[in-house]
Amino acid sequence: MAARPIEERTFLPDNTDQLAPVMSFLEAHERQWGTAAKPSYALVGIDEHDRIELPEEVHQALKQVVAALLAGKAVTVAPHSLTLTSQQAADLLGVSRPTVKRLIEKGELPADRVGNRHRLRLDDVLDYREARRQRQFEALAATSADIDDEDIEETLQSLREARKAIEERRKGRPN
Repeated sequence: MAARPIEERTFLPDNTDQLAPVMSFLEAHERQWGTAAKPSYALVGIDEHDRIELPEEVHQALKQVVAALLAGKAVTVAPHSLTLTSQQAADLLGVSRPTVKRLIEKGELPADRVGNRHRLRLDDVLDYREARRQRQFEALAATSADIDDEDIEETLQSLREARKAIEERRKGRPN
């Protein structure tokens, strides 16, 4: 079988009556084994020994595709490269492309220069996104305070101090 280049492909929900037994099988199998067991999934061919094990990621993708088609939705399979353009990184991070450019210039987001364009590694972008989420959670924790009904002024003062500390940190000054 000749290898075909990977490209984006959209599948339309044509034969949903054939998908119901597949979805039923997948759900029954999951109910029986739950998350405790490590079930294996395979494709089986015509001959007795035509069988290939599917990785868990492929099984999960199959479940999502079948569920979407069964719901009457179109499904697009779009392979992602391990390197991203600055626009793809921006889309992944939920920010603008100029923001990604600023992050690259500040050295907060590593990137390689190819001609006059930047290429970012997917792992670096995902690591940055996780670090950003952690900083957001820390900021939320820093601005939280136990509310004491008896001493509301003390609680308000605690919140003012937390906000001031975050403002100073944003400006790059130590508390």
